[in-house]
Amino acid sequence: MATESTPRSRKAGAFDIRLIIALLTGVYGIILTVMGAAFDTEADRVKSAGVNINLWAGIALLIFTALFVLWARLRPIVVPTQTEQPDEDETTEPPSAG
Repeated sequence: MATESTPRSRKAGAFDIRLIIALLTGVYGIILTVMGAAFDTEADRVKSAGVNINLWAGIALLIFTALFVLWARLRPIVVPTQTEQPDEDETTEPPSAG
């Protein structure tokens, strides 16, 4: 016989918005890091005051991604699997005596 003393719950998993944001920023971070490391030209550096903007922005996005994944893993969102149902339906009126 099952008792309902402890409600069951589960993690949000792939539906956690933090992981979706981390995926998007991670993809952009990888693209920018590769573009900055492999395809940086002197003309690009002249435009950006001597700084490899793509490389540094890509590294920053990858760090941001790592922090979001760490946050999602350390403090997962817990979704209850069962919701409590009221004993009576409060939206209907009781029958009148008459």
